[in-house]
Amino acid sequence: MDAGRTPLRTTDSPLEANRTWWTNHAGEYLAQHGPTLGDSDFIWGPEGLREAEIELIAPPQELPDHHILEVGAGAAQCSRYLASLGADVVATDLAPGMVTAARELNSRTGVEFPVIEADALTLPFPDGEFDTVFTSFGVIPFVPDLSELHREIARVLSDGGRWIYSALHPARWMFPDDPTAAGMTVRNSYFDATPYQERDGGRLAYVEFHHTFSAHINALTDAGFIVDEVIEPTWPAGRDVVWGGWGPERSPYIPGTLIIASHLPDVVARG
Repeated sequence: MDAGRTPLRTTDSPLEANRTWWTNHAGEYLAQHGPTLGDSDFIWGPEGLREAEIELIAPPQELPDHHILEVGAGAAQCSRYLASLGADVVATDLAPGMVTAARELNSRTGVEFPVIEADALTLPFPDGEFDTVFTSFGVIPFVPDLSELHREIARVLSDGGRWIYSALHPARWMFPDDPTAAGMTVRNSYFDATPYQERDGGRLAYVEFHHTFSAHINALTDAGFIVDEVIEPTWPAGRDVVWGGWGPERSPYIPGTLIIASHLPDVVARG
């Protein structure tokens, strides 16, 4: 497998590559990270910040009044947590393997809600369907154009609806994917948007895209969103979880996660 940061080829399909990769690696990913994620828990990132602590979606007593969509849900642990508290939630993921894993966890836990295979850029829902859309480390790094994603999220949100997401912190792009102190030296330009990709015999197998902080904010406002809050979680003292490039050696010094909460105006002009 060849890996690195190089321009994509005109014949590449990032969507198909990532759909296949996440399907083929769903079992491996859940075996490795499932114990940290839990079957029915809502964690906003590797720092362990929980929705139960921060209540970005809504206080628990208000959840039954919310129609919620999760995009890039993976095995839908976050949606399962919300559904267990009475929320009307739908989970979607691009990868059939993850959708299957989510449905199996629903059966095992006895928490049932719809889990649908869907591309977040072309959601199979009518305009204004949801009160809140969210993703926790899903979708964002896998789309080249954030504006396209945000416009589609805005389409399925009701007037005043909320769009909340967590993603890799843009500063992390400058550093190698090494959670130890050895990974604290800048290796890449913050402004270099050349995607990270993996190839198998020349075939695009996996790709992630870099979005600077200004790209996040500008794409949201261009799509009509109003930014409510930006959160950069700190690494908790005593947390010994190692997750990819996150861990107790490096993460207290380098931001690893970006969380943005936003909403649409109370009256949205729709075309």
